[in-house]
Amino acid sequence: MPVPRRVVLRATAAGLGVWALGAGVLTLTAGALSVTASAPAHARPDAPGVEVRTLSLRREDGAVLLDFDLRVHLPAVVEDALSRGVPLYFQATAALFRPRWYWRDARVARIERQWRLSYQPLTGVYRVSLGAIAQNHARLEDALTAVSRLGRWQVADPGQSELGERHYAEFTWKLDINQLPRPMQFGLGSGTEWSLGVERTLRLEP
Repeated sequence: MPVPRRVVLRATAAGLGVWALGAGVLTLTAGALSVTASAPAHARPDAPGVEVRTLSLRREDGAVLLDFDLRVHLPAVVEDALSRGVPLYFQATAALFRPRWYWRDARVARIERQWRLSYQPLTGVYRVSLGAIAQNHARLEDALTAVSRLGRWQVADPGQSELGERHYAEFTWKLDINQLPRPMQFGLGSGTEWSLGVERTLRLEP
């Protein structure tokens, strides 16, 4: 549902005025008050955050593979920074563990992947870089899909996890604020709109 907005009316010498609001235009005349609603240009149909569409862990030919498909909606402040030329870095991490009753769980394997998302104002395209590989996207939604979807991601090589043993994986996907320009990092706490991510624990069938 729409977030309520605060409206402040200011009297003028002529007793009338026009104000442009975030959710419409309010016109005040000497004898009437009218509100014309209009959706702001930056309005998004979904609330900011990360939605897990698919997340699974499985064995295949001795290896352990992970698939994930996330739906990401950037908070307005993050999207605004991106449009102003600030690159965003997204990081996915998966670690495979074997439980041990006599000591802390043994970490069998760990992998990590990082994407760089930037906006090119001159061309109006979004650029996603993964190492030396880069791809351009005309829409932000397509660029976000490229950084939040991965199939057949090999968490462990054949032989690292034995059949019949219990294992579990810890999966994390997040916006890495440590990669932001240093001046922007000041004042960014864990409770800000920049804390965008998801964490899950997955059980691997023996």
